[in-house]
Amino acid sequence: MGVPSPLRGCGVITGRPGFGEVLRAHRRVARLTLEQLAEASGVSARTLSDMERGRSRGPQHRTVTALADALALEGEVREQLVELAREGRLRDHWTRPTGLCELPRSVDDFTGRAAELVWVSELVYAESAPGVGVVGLITGSAGLGKTTFAVRAAHSVRASFPDGVLFLDLLGMSQRPLASADALQLLLRALGVADPQIPGDVQGRASLYRSLLRDRHVLVVLDNAASEEQVRPLLPGGSAGRALITTRRLLSGLEGVRRLVLGPLPLPESTELLTGILGDRSASDGESALTRLSELCGGLPLALRIIGNRLVSRPGWGAAELAARLANEERRLDQFKAGDLKIANAFRMSYEQLADSARRMFRRLAVVPGQDFDAALAAVVGGVPVEDAWEALDDLVDLGLLYDSDAGRYRFHDLVRLFARDRLREEETAAEREVLTERVTSWLLRMATLSGRWFEPGYGRPDRPDPDLAVLSSAEEADWWLRVNVDNWLGAMRAAAGSGKHFLVLDCAASMHWFSERWAHSPHWQEVFTRGAEAAAALGDLAQQANQLNYLAWVHWVPPSDHKAVLRYAAQALESATRAGATAQIAWAHEYTASAQFLLGRPDEAVASSSRAAEMFKAIGDIDSYVQSNAAITKYLFDEGRYAEALESYLGLLALLEDPESGMTPSVATHSRPLALIRIGQCLGHLGRRSEAITTLREGIDGMDTLQMSDFRQAAALKTLAALLAEEGRTDDSRRAYARAAQVFEAIGDTEAGSRCHALATATP
Repeated sequence: MGVPSPLRGCGVITGRPGFGEVLRAHRRVARLTLEQLAEASGVSARTLSDMERGRSRGPQHRTVTALADALALEGEVREQLVELAREGRLRDHWTRPTGLCELPRSVDDFTGRAAELVWVSELVYAESAPGVGVVGLITGSAGLGKTTFAVRAAHSVRASFPDGVLFLDLLGMSQRPLASADALQLLLRALGVADPQIPGDVQGRASLYRSLLRDRHVLVVLDNAASEEQVRPLLPGGSAGRALITTRRLLSGLEGVRRLVLGPLPLPESTELLTGILGDRSASDGESALTRLSELCGGLPLALRIIGNRLVSRPGWGAAELAARLANEERRLDQFKAGDLKIANAFRMSYEQLADSARRMFRRLAVVPGQDFDAALAAVVGGVPVEDAWEALDDLVDLGLLYDSDAGRYRFHDLVRLFARDRLREEETAAEREVLTERVTSWLLRMATLSGRWFEPGYGRPDRPDPDLAVLSSAEEADWWLRVNVDNWLGAMRAAAGSGKHFLVLDCAASMHWFSERWAHSPHWQEVFTRGAEAAAALGDLAQQANQLNYLAWVHWVPPSDHKAVLRYAAQALESATRAGATAQIAWAHEYTASAQFLLGRPDEAVASSSRAAEMFKAIGDIDSYVQSNAAITKYLFDEGRYAEALESYLGLLALLEDPESGMTPSVATHSRPLALIRIGQCLGHLGRRSEAITTLREGIDGMDTLQMSDFRQAAALKTLAALLAEEGRTDDSRRAYARAAQVFEAIGDTEAGSRCHALATATP
């Protein structure tokens, strides 16, 4: 419902009766004509007529007293008439423009924020409970253009507020924010109240302020608020007016407000804003250079304005040249300054609001290698208990220096991270920074190693983990930790490699073998195992070097396979393993050689290599690896179309996996069983035994889901299942299977196969 326009120049005032209407009602109750009341009070009949029609809404106190005496009014009724006249006098003052708290001009190159502007326009017409004012709270970190947005929004809805728009800077980020009493005094002056009529206390000023806004369509913009305590007295009560508040703080203690969180501008809008600032010269700078500059500004309107102003004021500069300067992280913040605009100053104002402990946490978080982190890592960074870390993180989020998420993760804006790094360099010694980096690197690698070993046969839940590490109570928690923190522990691995911490690097890489099977298509494994091989070489451990090189052969075997790389790494592994006398790694080198030979169309050589590997595994009593080699040989039979032989072999392997006396490690058997079922189902499908195939494939696919092994093998199984269901006439089931196959293919990066499956899932019968 829209907010009705006030009835101006008449006796009825929206919200409650005005002085004129009440005076007329009392005269009629007293059964007096205008002339009779004029004679009794000494007030002229014409003046009385103007009062009753609303032309004179605030007569002087002595006039009101005379009228009250003539009408024999006493008690609350008399006080009401006197109060209405007083309010009328103040409203009369309001109709006279004061020039105070005037809304600043908007910028002509304002860009984007379309959805946010709609939010403000909806605020104009929003309804609220009786006595509750409509208040919009706009929050966001430094540099996001909250004030610029609020000013533009206020101008855009100005026509809906015929009684005016007021703007007041509350100086929330300064050392001395504007006191509520002083803010109310400024607002009351802007509303036309003379200084002698302004009450001396906050409560009185707030009451008068709310009464003036009650029946008026006024928008009050309260910019740069410091705290809930500061703004509460400045909020309108239930009235036709509205309030917009901007603040870097969340002000989570404010009740009943509508919240809008401003985020960075999307890249297209960032480029559009930069182009608008540059004007005509943008054509000569080139679209790609302007897009790169916009990326480096991270969607912060303040950063874009600074960069745009620098280019406009220096016609000889090119956008590409400035982008090259910004690419250097060490000097990037220094480039974000133009005249009195400097982005570091905006961040510094927030930083200076923090307690010493939160400042220390903020600057030290700059050493976190990845894009985000949790409270456990923050506690390590800050050298504090996790409870204290939560408190500091809350303060940083409250001031917009960090973003948080529902998953309990925190992250910097890129430019804020650079500011934190600068603060760390300025405020802590080189020795302190080195100790901090080593502590964080060690903790991340030990956590990653602990998590990876949950999936290693013979490890699982650790008996006595390091007391400073986070507690992981299940394989699912370990899996989650490794995935969400991959950028952190991989960054720590790089740092450790660079500082010669080879044992930490090798331990971490070695622990990832079995976990990598659960996340086979992660792009990180080549770097992980390469660093593991380099660390083993630095330590002179040939057996471990061969192990890591075999892992690299596996990485390149995972589709899309690179058979040349598989052969290269397998050959290097074979050389190292032979020199070390590491039989198991020699056998695995033969196995990966076999996989490459088959990809090269040399099946006989592949079978020979896998058979050699199987014999070696059997000789050393490694039944787990022996089964894997035999499974590979059977896969070669399957790929050559020898489905009956392959089925017989796979059934024999399944019997081994399900036999508790087989000698296999239980976790390895559990891991291998779904894969065997999938192969059996595929064989059955090729042999025309569709019903059995469908049942077996579903069991294998479900088993992979349980083990969180969503990879190319599961995708292929889903595709086979969908085709078999279609052949059985089960169209709906087939479409669901194709849709699931499309999801898995797309998740592992095979978009072409995903598109084909999606087309089959949505095809018209």
